[in-house]
Formats: sequence, structure tokens, C-alpha cells
Amino acid sequence: MKSDDSMDRGIQFTGGDSSTGQYQQDHKSHLQKKFQCLIEGIAQQGDTRLLHEIYTDLYITEGGRGAVNDEHEVRQIERASWREAARGRPIKCSDIFKPLSGQDKPIRTVVTKGVAGIGKTVSVQKFILDWAEGKANQDVHFIFPLPFRELNLMKEKKLSLMDLIQHFFPEIKDPRVFSSSEHRVMFIFDGLDECRLPLDFHSDPKCCDVTEPASVDVLLTNLIKGDLLPSALLWITTRPAAANQIPPECVDQVTEIRGFNDPQKEEYFRKRISDENLASRTITHLKSSRSLYIMCHIPVFCWISATVVEKTSKESDKVEMPRTLTQMYTHSLVIQTDMKHVKYTERKETDEEVIYKLGKLAFQQLEKGNLIFYEEDLRECGIDVTEASVYSGVCTQIFREEAGLYQGRVFSFVHLSIQEFLAALYVFLCFSNRQRNMPDQQQSSQLSALFRAATLHDLHKTAVDLALQSKNGHLDLFLRFLLGLSLESNQNLLKHLLPQSSSQSDSSEQTVQYVKQKIRDEDDSGRRINLFYCLNELNHHAVVEHINKWSLGALHVEMLLAGDRETKRLCFQMAGEQLDEFGLQKYIKTPEEDQTELLSADEVLQKLLPVVTTSTLATLDNCNLTDMSCSYLASALTSHSSNLTQLDLSENELLDSGVELLCSALCHQNCTLEELQLFNCNLTDKSCSYLASALISHSSNLRRLYLNYNPLISASAVEALCALVKDPHCKLEYLTTDWGAVEC
Repeated sequence: MKSDDSMDRGIQFTGGDSSTGQYQQDHKSHLQKKFQCLIEGIAQQGDTRLLHEIYTDLYITEGGRGAVNDEHEVRQIERASWREAARGRPIKCSDIFKPLSGQDKPIRTVVTKGVAGIGKTVSVQKFILDWAEGKANQDVHFIFPLPFRELNLMKEKKLSLMDLIQHFFPEIKDPRVFSSSEHRVMFIFDGLDECRLPLDFHSDPKCCDVTEPASVDVLLTNLIKGDLLPSALLWITTRPAAANQIPPECVDQVTEIRGFNDPQKEEYFRKRISDENLASRTITHLKSSRSLYIMCHIPVFCWISATVVEKTSKESDKVEMPRTLTQMYTHSLVIQTDMKHVKYTERKETDEEVIYKLGKLAFQQLEKGNLIFYEEDLRECGIDVTEASVYSGVCTQIFREEAGLYQGRVFSFVHLSIQEFLAALYVFLCFSNRQRNMPDQQQSSQLSALFRAATLHDLHKTAVDLALQSKNGHLDLFLRFLLGLSLESNQNLLKHLLPQSSSQSDSSEQTVQYVKQKIRDEDDSGRRINLFYCLNELNHHAVVEHINKWSLGALHVEMLLAGDRETKRLCFQMAGEQLDEFGLQKYIKTPEEDQTELLSADEVLQKLLPVVTTSTLATLDNCNLTDMSCSYLASALTSHSSNLTQLDLSENELLDSGVELLCSALCHQNCTLEELQLFNCNLTDKSCSYLASALISHSSNLRRLYLNYNPLISASAVEALCALVKDPHCKLEYLTTDWGAVEC
């Protein structure tokens, strides 16, 4: 984008139109006031903070050409956390309309994907605030944010685009804002997944005039297609599963918000929690529970975790910090339903009744796939819309109410996972109090079988089976919560809120055995992984026990050797521990041991890499590995999850080509390797040259290097290595070769 001084100042337009310039000033002032604060919770009672005080950069990348991933979003987050390196070029939020290198075509329409709670709306807020404060994108003269949740309230209206803008932004009084070619305008449509308008790109009538009345959906489709205001910039945010509503030919660039990476998680907690020691303890605790730390990719979950940890730390040192998702959300529910801070003169319902009705709403809308609710949805669940603020008041940071343009009201849970937790709680309550609370469910409902369960084990079996039947895993998190709520420890937390619930924990062992059987029977790695997490929610530590007992027990190795890398990685990450040592030799079979088709040593190592990255010492000596294995190891060493500090590759025909691959990894910032043994690997002076370059890299941590029994390495090459000690970047402390040992 081009800009000049007048645009950067944002005061005057070419041609000296002072009235339009004043509109811009008023508009910027309006947006600055609207977006300068970040509200955590609901608008009436949430925790209001200045955006610049708490905002943490998100990881945004080029997001492909709109491929749709409709599996459960938590499953997407978990998969992303296992990938060794996120693909796609990183993009700054303020630069999403700038062409990437190699792109010649101007960008008009950008679609930004991201799972629920990942930071799409906050990114929009930051983009607008930076523009309103004159910090970025000053070649744009007007930005008009139009959230779909508010546009939904106008679906029966017929009005022109100018009318629509003036209703949202009354300071814009002149149609010349749109008619002049000198004015660059941007529309931001946040939350396509929340859209309840019929966007028919094929049949909607054409509309080219900003003063021509039409339905809101027709205005939107014509804007997106470029028939209406073809020079306007458009930014559309959406959850991945809804991205395909926009025809690919209408999209110039797709970006993806991937939430917080590990350093950004820590930055958020240190900004959010003022007590530095508590912030550090919070980070350490969350890292110790892999399922929780993975969820911290989602900013909303970081906020939930920070709220819970702050509260529990103040109550008592004896309060156990949550270690599972169910524990975290149960603590959160107890905290957020604290009635001491909410004052109403009349309360006709108990807290239990309020939670029950909200749970019913969560369950019914989860079945329909809805995240946003309106007054008719509340009425269906027995919620009096005239007292809806009572519900959002009881659950100050669980259920939120927002005022729409025409005084209509929009409702939602703060995050999809909270909706799933309350839906599971609703089902558990209906089961525990089934004589009193039997719901009126349609028999055609997919989940109606849950309410016919006679025992807790039957309920769990039914839920497990329904989750496994789902093609996109949309019941995965619901299942984890439902199983976790059967634990007495979680029920005890809810006792004062839900006194009618009764403990049924005696059936847990039956459920554990059923889940284990399903793990053995299941072929899909995504479903199997969720079942492992279910065992974790049931406080069953079979995974950890198997790892410690078997040190890569047969079941898990079989999974890996069958190609199920993700399950194996999950096992070790869920354990929350790293292996001290991994040895490869015992997993390489010989023809005498196995007459079936054998894997080569390189192939076995490739399949067991998730284990290698979890170990601190990997002994891979005398395994008939080749330089191909070095390429696999280089990938493992540069993984952000790698724990390797010692690596023994002796007695393998690695050659110089293999060492060259290893040295590329030694220079990577993620590599933690401190000791490398390369005895008898058929190396020459070339290997010494590669190692020399790696050792003086800023990122290399190598301190001990063993090169004995490589007779083709000359004395001069060794001398060159020894001379590196004087380099300030070299951390080498000990070197052994056929020419002797050197203490550096």
C-alpha cells in the first residue's frame, strides 16, 4: 500500500474536503474509545483492562487457500502442538493486507481462520486501535467493523449500505466517503461462523449502488464479490469449519491465527498476573500438565487458568491446583458463580436452577452447532429473557450478554469449551437427579440415548460410543468433561452449588476398562488420543505407569511401528516426564527373530522419533544407521519439544553427509545437545569442517565431542577444531580424537 504525509496524519484528504476529514477524525475518536479497553468476561461486570497493557502478540501465518478442517477445534490445537514446526510464513497482524514475497496481485479480501477463543476478535480490536491511534495502515481512510453477531439482528431489515453504516456509525453523514475514488475504505466482518444470514453468492440479486436498498445478506454478498464498492478492502474472520462459505475466487489471501506459542504463553501470564512469583508458579504448574499446557495455545484458556490459579492460591496452600481440564473448569465455575458480588433485589431461582438452565441451553445448542444464541433460544430452555442479565450476572465470566444495534440482545458462552463443560454438567445432573430432572428430549436426537442410561457406567459407555461415531470429533471435549465429572473430587468442589448431585465414582474402574478396550480396538489416531485424555480425566495414570514399567512398553512401540506417531508422542507428553535414556538396539529385529517383512534401522528410528525427542540421552550406537537417520535426527533436534542433551551415534556408517545434516541442527536455536559421540563413523576432514562451522554458531550448545576411530581425519583438521576454543562463541569444553584428547 502506498501512503503520503496527508494520509499518515489522517487529517486532510486530497482536494481539501475538510468536512470529510472531520468525519474521519470523529470516526477515529469513536473507534478509539470503543476499542481501547479489553474486557475479560461480560461487558457489565467483566475485568476491564487497557488493551496495550495486556495485549500479547499472536502467532499468525499464511493459511493456505481455504482448506476446511472440521474436526473438533481442541483436536486441531493438540495436533498443531505436536507438529515440529508450524508451516506457513509468519505475518504481523498489521500487515495482513500487504502482499507476501512473490505475490504481484493486490490484496482486496483477506480471510483469517482460527479456532474459537484463539484471538481473532482481539486481533481485530488491536488492528482497529492501531489505525485509530495513527500507528498503522494510515493509507486507509475509514475502517468499518461490522460483527456478524450484530448483523444477524438485522436480517429482516432492508436498507442501503449507506443506511447500514450510518446506523452503526452515526458520525458518518456523507455518501462521498464511499463515492470518492480518493477515499480508501475497509470493512471488517468478524465471526463468519456466527452468521445466521443466508449468504447466497449464486442467486442473490446484483447491487452496485451504496444508496440502493437491499437485505443485509444481499449487501454482504455483493460487497464480497466486488460488485458493490470494488475498491474497498475486506477482512473476514471465521472459525475453520465455516471458511468455505466464502467462494475461493472471492478471496485473495488466507491467514491463520494459531494462538500463543510457548514464549507468548509465558508473556501473557506475566502480564496478566501482577505477582511475579505467582506468575512463575502458574507457568511451571501448567507445563507439568500437558493437556492444560496445550490448551494454553488458546488465549481464552490462559485467561481462565490465570483466574483460577489466582483465586485458589489466595484461598489456601492446601487447595490442590487443577491438573485436568475438568478440574480447571470446575474450579472456574465455582469461582464465577460467586453470588457475593452480584446484588439483585429479587431472585426467584437458586444457583442450581440457573446452572441447570444454562446447561440445558449449552447442551441443546451444542447439538445444533451454535455458539451464539438469541432470545428465542433462551426461551426454549425456560430462561426468562427479561431477566437474562441475572444469568449473565450469576456467571459473570461464563455467560455473556451484549447489546445489539437495535437494542436486541446477543448471548454466548465465553468459549466453546465452557459450553461443552456445561453441556456435560447438564447431562450429569440429569442422570444424578433423573427422578426429578428428566429432560424432555426428542427421540430423534442423536444424544437422546444418554438420558436412557440406567447406570453411570451405561452413561459413560453410551457417551464413549457416540463420541467414537463422530466423524469430526465434535463430542471429544464433551466426553472428557462428562467422564471427569464422575470423580468425587470434582463433585466435592460443586457440592455447595449443586447439592443434589451424588457421587457415582464406584463405576469409574468399569469405565476405565471400557476405554482401554476401545483404545486397543480403535484405528483412528485422533480418536485414540482423545481416549487417552479421557483416562487422564478419570485420574487413571495407566499411560504413565506403562511408560515407567515398560520403558516404551510393547503396546506403545507397536503403535509407533504401525505409524501412529501422534499417539506415542501423546503418551510421553501426558506423562509430564522425560525419559532418562532411550536405546534403539532392542527395537531392531533380525531375520532370525521375525520372518515377516522387516523395517530397516533407519525406518525404525524414524517411527520412534517422538520417543527420542522425549529422552535426554539417546544411545543409537551400532544399529546399522545411515546418513538418512541423520536427517530424521536433525528434525528431532530442532523440534521445540526436544529434550536431547546427549546423543551417541557411534559404530554407524554416517559418512560426512550425515554429519553435515547433524551440524545444520546444532546451529538451530531449539537444539539443546551438549554431547555428541561419533566413534567409528567413517568420517573425514570434511566432517571436521562442518563441525567447526557449527561450533562457532551463536546457537550451538555442544560442549563435548568424541571423534575417535575415524582414521581418515587428519591432524591438521583436529588442530583447526582445537583452535576454535579461542572463539568467544564456541562452548566446546572437551574433544577426543585419534590424535589425543583436548581439555578446552
